[in-house]
Amino acid sequence: MLNISINDAKKRLFHILKTQAFFKGDFTLSSGKKSSYYLDARLVTLSAEGAFLCGKLMRDLVKDKSPTAIGGPTLGADPMVGAVGAVSFLENQPVKTFIIRKEPKGHGKGRMVEGPELKESDRIVVIDDVATTGKAFIHSIDALAVDGLKPVVCACIIDRQDGAKEALTARGVEFVALFTAAEFLKD
Repeated sequence: MLNISINDAKKRLFHILKTQAFFKGDFTLSSGKKSSYYLDARLVTLSAEGAFLCGKLMRDLVKDKSPTAIGGPTLGADPMVGAVGAVSFLENQPVKTFIIRKEPKGHGKGRMVEGPELKESDRIVVIDDVATTGKAFIHSIDALAVDGLKPVVCACIIDRQDGAKEALTARGVEFVALFTAAEFLKD
């Protein structure tokens, strides 16, 4: 499995997401929007195989940006950040990894960004599992900006195509995704 091709890894991840994390029904999303389907990517990113595939594919998705640091908002990015870090080490190209809190820590240094120190020279990539309006990405961009940092790209597993790309473009940050919601809606 370590030497799985990118194409085969992407096919396998899509299959797992479609069969284990895609649900039809009536749902309210974190954005407050109503939806007739829900993609609970954590059911896959928190599995051993899903974490590995996400780590491998997210690294490949952003490799042209030559990232030196990859992280994202808690909770969606948490398992993926660990997976990306482990895969980067296995590929002899280790990256710094970080998590962005929802609120500043109430004690200690009161940090929003947890992990090794990030520098302006770092090529930062922000990742998440599913993007809807881009709210979690915008929160992450703002948290990084406090320290004078800006990501080179934001990337997710699934783009629900509900405004994330437009919101990030308006902030001057490129957005990429492994899959779109439209791919999961095909029967």
